[in-house]
Amino acid sequence: MRFRNREEAARLLAKDLGPYRRDHPLVLGVPRGAVPMARIIADALSSDVDVVLVRKLRAPGQPELAIGAIDEAGAVLKGAYFDIASDEYIREEIRTQQEILCQRREMYTRGRPSIEPAGRTVIIVDGGVATGSSMLSASRSVRARGPRQIVVALGVAPRQTLARLADEADEVVCLQCPESSRAVGEFFEDFSEVTDDMVMAALEPSPDTDDTVCASA
Repeated sequence: MRFRNREEAARLLAKDLGPYRRDHPLVLGVPRGAVPMARIIADALSSDVDVVLVRKLRAPGQPELAIGAIDEAGAVLKGAYFDIASDEYIREEIRTQQEILCQRREMYTRGRPSIEPAGRTVIIVDGGVATGSSMLSASRSVRARGPRQIVVALGVAPRQTLARLADEADEVVCLQCPESSRAVGEFFEDFSEVTDDMVMAALEPSPDTDDTVCASA
């Protein structure tokens, strides 16, 4: 099965996540691709939407290969290939990704404080993962803020990665679970780039949402 696009994957996830509607969950998207998906799911569940900011740490000379991840608090998750990079390279990569995280927080939320996850059911959304480093980092970052439970919602993820995520989350919902790791885009007919403008539009409060409540929830 291939999804037509991220929107179709989000609507299918929203159906599977329907039982959480009663909890009024906080739905968090991993930028950039998953934030419009998070908006679709949040609207379907009549819930709040926000962004969880993490960045993968890139392998030397192989920017698509994640050797780890880092969250906004500076917590570093070491991946399986972390040791292939020198200490000097790691320090510089961490500095680079922290700068990007700061820039994106300011850009995406325009100074609005993030929605507090403490005591809430939190659904973390991504279109798909391979190694799962960014999602693991996102889950741990949210867990440190005291949510009632964490649900990871994915369009596609290899089974080995799902096993790792299941150790971190209270529940994992995944639409496609291939045996081996393949490029996420192979499971989508349209996997075109999500722009920063699209992320900011997805994070805009819904017309019937009270901005003050969202900012202080």
